[in-house]
Order: sequence, then structure tokens, then C-alpha cells
Amino acid sequence: MNKKKLKQRLKKIIQFITNPRLLLCFGIAWMITNGWSYILFGLGTYFGINWMITVASSYLAFLWLPISPEKLITIPIAILLLRLLFPKDQKTLAILHEMHLKTKAAFKRTWQKHKDKIAHKKEHK
Repeated sequence: MNKKKLKQRLKKIIQFITNPRLLLCFGIAWMITNGWSYILFGLGTYFGINWMITVASSYLAFLWLPISPEKLITIPIAILLLRLLFPKDQKTLAILHEMHLKTKAAFKRTWQKHKDKIAHKKEHK
């Protein structure tokens, strides 16, 4: 990839990520999935309320585990909020749709390679 294409792609990504509507929706989604626990932990610590500290720290410990599906939940919530709150923002929704199609295609290619590899191993046994 040449420098010009790389610059264009990088510019497009930065514009997408810094889109105020998307940031707002992602922020709300993050508050739904994670933010409440940080706030609860802070308030519980500040005011010395043990149940708040316990609930929040337990949830935060789960979030920091490698198996936590937090991003898999936060991103779809942000997209849903974007569709509900800003239905006329077709540019951002089109980019999301394009990214979804590319991701699906990449997953299918990877899955097909995996299936081909398994089939190849079975043939040579």
C-alpha cells in the first residue's frame, strides 16, 4: 500500500472514530456496560459504603478477565443507539455496514481455510 492510500485510509478512520455522534453513543453504551461500576466503586470508596465497593469491584474484576465479552456487547449497543438517536446519519451507518461486511467476509475466508486444512489432513491419513 502506498503512502497516499495509507494517508487516505488513516484519515477516514480518524474521521470515523472522532465522529461526535458515534462518540456520544459509544460513551452511553460504555456507561451501560462498564461506567456504572467505576462510578459505583468511586462513590463507595469515597463514602465508605462497603456493598458498593464489593459489587463494583466484583464486576470490574470480571471485566478485566481476558474472557470478558464486554467489547462484544458495548459496540453493538453503541451501533443500536446510533441508529435510534441519529437515524439520518447515513454516512456513519454506511461505514459501519461496510466494516460489518468486510469482517463477515474475512471470517468466512478464515473459516473456509480452516475447513480446507481439516479436509486436507483427513485425505492424507
